[in-house]
Amino acid sequence: MEVVWKRQWGLLVWFSVMIQFFLLSHCHLKYPTRFFLVEMNNGIVKITVSRPYGNLRGIKYHGVENLLDDGLDRDDRGYWDCSWEDVNGSNGKQSMILGDRFQVIMQTSNQVEVSFKTTWKSSDPLPALNVDKRYVMLSGSSGFYTYAIYERLKGWPGMFLWETRIVFKLSQKWFQYMAISDTRQRIMPTIADRERGQSLAYPEAVLLKNPMNSELEGEVDDKYQYSSESKNDRVHGWISLNSGIGFWIITPSYEFLPLNVTFENGEPWKKVFGPVFIHLNSVSDKTKATSLWGDAKQQTWKEIISWPYSFPHSPDFLKSDQRGSVIGQLSVQDQYLKVGNGPARFAHVGLAAPGDARSWEYQTKGYQFWTRTDEHGNFFIKAVLPGAYNLHAWVSGVMGNYMYEATVTVTPGSVTKLPPLVFKPPRDGPTLWEIGIPNRHAAEFYVPNVTKNINTLYLEQDKFRQYGLWERYAELYPENDLVFTVGTSDYAKDWFFAHVLRRLPDGKFKATTWQIVFDLPKVDKAGTYKLRLVLAAAHMAEVQVRVNRRDAIRPDFTTGLTGRDNAIARHGIHGVQRSFTAALPGSLFVNGRNTIFLHQPRNQEAFQGVMYDYIRLEGPPQSTH
Repeated sequence: MEVVWKRQWGLLVWFSVMIQFFLLSHCHLKYPTRFFLVEMNNGIVKITVSRPYGNLRGIKYHGVENLLDDGLDRDDRGYWDCSWEDVNGSNGKQSMILGDRFQVIMQTSNQVEVSFKTTWKSSDPLPALNVDKRYVMLSGSSGFYTYAIYERLKGWPGMFLWETRIVFKLSQKWFQYMAISDTRQRIMPTIADRERGQSLAYPEAVLLKNPMNSELEGEVDDKYQYSSESKNDRVHGWISLNSGIGFWIITPSYEFLPLNVTFENGEPWKKVFGPVFIHLNSVSDKTKATSLWGDAKQQTWKEIISWPYSFPHSPDFLKSDQRGSVIGQLSVQDQYLKVGNGPARFAHVGLAAPGDARSWEYQTKGYQFWTRTDEHGNFFIKAVLPGAYNLHAWVSGVMGNYMYEATVTVTPGSVTKLPPLVFKPPRDGPTLWEIGIPNRHAAEFYVPNVTKNINTLYLEQDKFRQYGLWERYAELYPENDLVFTVGTSDYAKDWFFAHVLRRLPDGKFKATTWQIVFDLPKVDKAGTYKLRLVLAAAHMAEVQVRVNRRDAIRPDFTTGLTGRDNAIARHGIHGVQRSFTAALPGSLFVNGRNTIFLHQPRNQEAFQGVMYDYIRLEGPPQSTH
């Protein structure tokens, strides 16, 4: 699930909250029949929700009557929606999730919880889903919670469900400053600024011209420059510099993320998304409004510590005593490594539905539970829903994915202790040379500075987020493609972070061929060499491998057409990792100087290409090279 905002209008919250805690006494709920509205009010925050749709029409806080954009249609200010497609392959659709039945789930002086249910009918041109949207307000809380239960019944038609979102369209009058992390914060352009700007390669990217804030003149505004990995996006939001108010979305757990699933005809399914906390905060000294970010982070940790919450009243959201935990220790054992064996330090370890070693990356119908190991390789995965899982892991600096072959069964209240786990990474022979670090991204490679269409936020950090870097390759290599010489070249300076196409003067694109040049003193002609090719991202691309024969009609290996990550266009530094192994006969090599050619032939549009994560050439087993 992703949280979005209109164009670039988002969320944030704190400071006078500590005083307001003591002023609050009760939660109140009103739903006058003739107005078709529901009001939830705890004395700090009041939200107004349409009935029975369940869309947010207003959020009142700290003297501001409505933090949402009241210039929009009343049901277009705050809502849940989803992106989906039916199995017939029709065009993708974006559907707002509108309730058809309202119910008060709980109403006390300490808590109010309401439900807005959507019931699917076969005659509906809508996704085949029942959805139960919930809003929860607690006494003493500067904000409110929302979550939803999605369900498909047996016998329903198949569909693709790409994503579901909670959308808040904040008032431009109040909110100007967006904060995503400690270092990614800035004043943002207005919608009018974008409308006056110059459109670039795709609709989301605009070159600002004559913006209201003159400091933004000549900058690029592109929503993809502000994307984040779900595991890092526990809190983000917006600050009102003229009222000292923050509006934040806090996601205390990502066990329900992501989505992007396919349902077969007749396949039943149920999943709870959330709860997430919409946190509001304020500061009396408006000159210190940006300090609200610090409070939002503190509130985030409070929410994380409280997970799983005890207050949701849906039986589908399981509490702490209904969950279990898993503990263990992971180590790495690579017979050809002299350094790096031993405890899997700070590895990512997680539980996902049974599958193969990579299934956690694309099988997302169920829940996943992840943690990090300590410096000794120990891990503790808590608050796991009952069920059967495979345990997966990956270690930065170590190639490959680990999967514990035995099924891990979790029961309510249980602590499952696993035997010592040993990760033996893919390996058939000694390393002859390697390029990059196996860390699932391409950030260690050369990312150039931009010469135009700049976003000043990324001049000193995350330079890969700058717009138009795909054009810089041809500027840096105007005639000949990249050549990397093992032992001489430095991948941090000489390996462009993305293998992209070259734009020609007529607007068409030319395929590119990179070279890796290296020496082999003595080739084992009867042996087999292994080229490990690990991609950090790929979009409608192919990598063909040729050894010492650039113009050979048939490649010695090809990945085939792979990937739809679109990380190049969307300023990412990785997508879904893909690993390939090319078995190369020793007869292809020669004693002395050799060259491996990496050719990316797919050249229909600008953003076809790959990002490499790691490349390694292994000699035959027991080789002395």
